[in-house]
Amino acid sequence: MNFLSIENINYGYGNTNALHNINFYQNKFEKIVIAGETGSGKTTLLQIIAGLLQPATGKVLLEDERVLGPLEKLLPGNKNIAYLSQHFELRFNYYVHEQLEMANKLSNAQAEKIYSVCQIQHLLKRRVEELSGGERQRIALARLLSSSPKLLLLDEPFSNLDATHKSIIKKVIENIGKELEITCIIVSHDAADSLSWAERIIIMKDGIIIQDANPKEIYYHPINEYCASLFGDYNLIDTNNLKQLFPSQNILQTTKKILLRPEQFEITTQNNHSAKGIIQSIIFYGSYYMLNILISNTIISIKTLQQHYKINDTIFITLNANKLVYI
Repeated sequence: MNFLSIENINYGYGNTNALHNINFYQNKFEKIVIAGETGSGKTTLLQIIAGLLQPATGKVLLEDERVLGPLEKLLPGNKNIAYLSQHFELRFNYYVHEQLEMANKLSNAQAEKIYSVCQIQHLLKRRVEELSGGERQRIALARLLSSSPKLLLLDEPFSNLDATHKSIIKKVIENIGKELEITCIIVSHDAADSLSWAERIIIMKDGIIIQDANPKEIYYHPINEYCASLFGDYNLIDTNNLKQLFPSQNILQTTKKILLRPEQFEITTQNNHSAKGIIQSIIFYGSYYMLNILISNTIISIKTLQQHYKINDTIFITLNANKLVYI
């Protein structure tokens, strides 16, 4: 039995078809990220899973029980599913502990565990309007968790947070799965957050699932340029050009281009497998440098930790890719 089943979901409004034949399954405790550009249908899908929107066709099953939509029940939502939107609301002019007590159905010990996981114990005696956005987000999350959901849906939980609060909420989400044993789906457009947390990434475009795979497969073997662009920098190089630069590589003769991430090139010494290039620009990203290198009329971007390079330096690079991706 699948923990969550999404079967043949279609949804539209007006003349717009927002979701087209969506199908996927989730195992219990499997960490899934739904990714895609703005307007791809991510939030709409999350709201249908939560029982807050009525699909035109198809069904959502949680542990083999159908999740009813708002046209099928008086109060929208499902008691076993918690959904935190980007636009969560908390009542001002209340203390935090008052907000939480309104929703709490747990024992004191269970509530304390949730407050600990959400890292909000020190905020309980403060007023809501005194809190930062990241702190209010964790309060809203703790309030949802007090209903003991089996499935937690988070819509862009990392957006609009500074680095400190983003780090805290990432740890909180990780511990929700480990300590509270709640299965989670996240909608996120942030590549680093998605790749580091997810066990599986579902990519959507124009209301359709176009790739569903583990993070490493998504990153190094995207099915098209759109999927590649969601998860960081890349090079898209004509096969003929790449074959001339690296003749020892087994490169197919095709009209398609080859997609390579910057770290799939390595700086080396001159040898039979290297290509000579001139550094055109150097961009500092804190933990690494991005070098844009001109090689035989082709610009190739590569990553390096080295600090001593200068513009117009001559360097040699090799290609380090076991499987080439043709797009």
